[in-house]
Amino acid sequence: MTDPWKILGKERRLTPEIRRLIEERYGQRGVKALEIVDEGRVKRYLDFFVVVGSSDEYVVEEEFCTCSDALFRRGECSHVIAVRIASLTGQFEEFPLWYQDIWKKENREA
Repeated sequence: MTDPWKILGKERRLTPEIRRLIEERYGQRGVKALEIVDEGRVKRYLDFFVVVGSSDEYVVEEEFCTCSDALFRRGECSHVIAVRIASLTGQFEEFPLWYQDIWKKENREA
């Protein structure tokens, strides 16, 4: 099977072929990751990537994600895949802030 990451690393954009390869390799998780990127739900802070999910925001750092899918199942979750796509294509919203400071403030107010 052709490696979508090698092609995406060279192309730096999502082509129909790369989309197909991601969907073939990751199935529904790949489809969901592509939707996340297409909808602009990947944010890059100074310390973490954050993905806006359907019910919460998830912190992603390298191959780690705070979602329950990543914590309790095997394989990469859609959020990790989305961040990988977004980081190679530049399809993320950038914030010059530390996410941990935002998180701390939200938890103090709660």
